[in-house]
Amino acid sequence: MGDDAGVSNAAALPDRPVVGILHPGAMGSALGSALKPRASAVVWAAAGRSDVTSKRAEIADLVGVPDVAELARRSDVVISICPPHAALDVAGQVADAVRGRDQAPLYVDANAVSPATVEKIATLFDQDRVVDGAVIGPAAWEAGRTVLWLSGTAAPAVASLFDGSPFAAKVLDGELGAASALKACFALHTKALPTIWAVMTAAARGYGVLDDLRAEVSRMGGDLDASLAALAGKSGDRAWRWAGEMDEAADTIAAQGLPDGMSRAAAEVYRRLADGSLELG
Repeated sequence: MGDDAGVSNAAALPDRPVVGILHPGAMGSALGSALKPRASAVVWAAAGRSDVTSKRAEIADLVGVPDVAELARRSDVVISICPPHAALDVAGQVADAVRGRDQAPLYVDANAVSPATVEKIATLFDQDRVVDGAVIGPAAWEAGRTVLWLSGTAAPAVASLFDGSPFAAKVLDGELGAASALKACFALHTKALPTIWAVMTAAARGYGVLDDLRAEVSRMGGDLDASLAALAGKSGDRAWRWAGEMDEAADTIAAQGLPDGMSRAAAEVYRRLADGSLELG
């Protein structure tokens, strides 16, 4: 881990850069707020966004611009924090907007995607202008809970923007894609493993042995109901988003020649939780 790596001239930023956030959901608005002390402005693209997103941006005191193209043209740094399945499309919109510009903004993909997806995004820009990011922890409004992992040539420049913020920005020694690989592997622990609770409960219910399973789990020192409640609390209305993250995690694992079935199954569990065809409890 190289937190104090030097910033290359190619990745140098203005003293107070304009930062664009795509898009200010719960995490994006927290990232935008964290950057305000170091940025001359933190902007977001208002076109087509929900009232909830607009309210988050207002609370975080972000500056609205008409659309993604305008955000890309104004920004020195663009941070993409969106659902995993949309990451490549969002990057394409930014790349189209800055095509022909002497120097494109630094593009930070902070989404829960695979290294392969990051590599595809890098082909849309000068690779030295792309930073792979991964947030581990909740939307951070206070220090000590959340780390923003970064990799790529320009990672130190981006990390410096978060000095003193609620996000602890750490630069990985690995190449572009290392941050996403770390996030995907960690997600097997935080998001794939808990889906076993949902599957074992549904199967036991189907066979009429749920109460017996609950008793056996308790006898071994566990609490099935508490585990299910924890999964429900964590996934909630994010289950559809976590399905995409598990797809990307599966691609990450498969690229190493390892069995990826656990991640594929977790993705399916979250899809069923999202559409109501699988119930907890």
